[in-house]
Amino acid sequence: MRTKDFDYHLPDELIASRPLLDRSSSRMLVVNRAAGTIEHRMFTDFPEYMSEDDLLLLNDTKVIPARVFSNDGGIELIVTDRVTDTEWNCMVRPGKKMKVGRTVSVGDAVGEVIEILENGNRLIRWDKALDLNEHGSLALPHYMGRDSDKEDLDRYQTTFAREEGAIAAPTAGLHFTQEMLASLPHDFLTLHVGVGTFRPVKAENIVDHEMHSERYYLSGETAQRINGAKRLTAVGTTCTRVLESLGRVNPELTKSVGETDIFIYPGFEFTVVDRLLTNFHLPMSTLIMLVSAFAGKELTMEAYRQAVANEYRFYSYGDCMLIL
Repeated sequence: MRTKDFDYHLPDELIASRPLLDRSSSRMLVVNRAAGTIEHRMFTDFPEYMSEDDLLLLNDTKVIPARVFSNDGGIELIVTDRVTDTEWNCMVRPGKKMKVGRTVSVGDAVGEVIEILENGNRLIRWDKALDLNEHGSLALPHYMGRDSDKEDLDRYQTTFAREEGAIAAPTAGLHFTQEMLASLPHDFLTLHVGVGTFRPVKAENIVDHEMHSERYYLSGETAQRINGAKRLTAVGTTCTRVLESLGRVNPELTKSVGETDIFIYPGFEFTVVDRLLTNFHLPMSTLIMLVSAFAGKELTMEAYRQAVANEYRFYSYGDCMLIL
């Protein structure tokens, strides 16, 4: 299966670089897999698709201000993992200036490059703990074409975010208000979204793509609720990846902590997730491949074609799609 099979044309003006005034006012494309139909609705209609026996599962990860600049502005760091308070795994730019032994100053802390990792990231050891809330900013996706500001501190975060560790937001969850959630049977798992979610698939054949790994946590109580639910709606590809990773081992879920590098593309057999709420994703990305696996490639690409034709808003701050 070729990567270019998942390409589509998206006019730049349909990329949402700013959130709507009301986070629940997005449009919602509803794809019915069994009937092969596509409807145009609003996200405020979402509760109509839930019943008492359903369970909505969301990702409660919290986005950290992972983008840090050196005091002189010459080095950019994206913190991908805080191994300890003083040892960080970072993407760096420009990389040629950050060889082993080189130092960087942020605030009154000095960091030294200890190791260059296989993926090109640097392991940096600081001489004292560094507060990201003081020195960092949100690492917005590149397609927004801007730096983060005060508005993003609230809106590039779900209303239920509580477990710090994500570099990027689980964007399907951005639509929910606390008021809507209170009316729906729901629960949470945690998957810390990394920068790998934005990395393009460079392999010509998708099976040659090396998938990134992300940390997750599923409690025993939530696992029991999932097992007892008549129908499970996953909010986002992040929840889907965790659930289907665990479902491949045992469809009867239990408490689990670990990492997943599962790559879901057409031909994959889903064992846990019954329905999926997701945003619109980049062309030729692993995320559109996951959606194509769930809804079928032809129906997915037709849904995207209709979304473009009807000028839906795309990507992180954009509209959403509910797949039944």
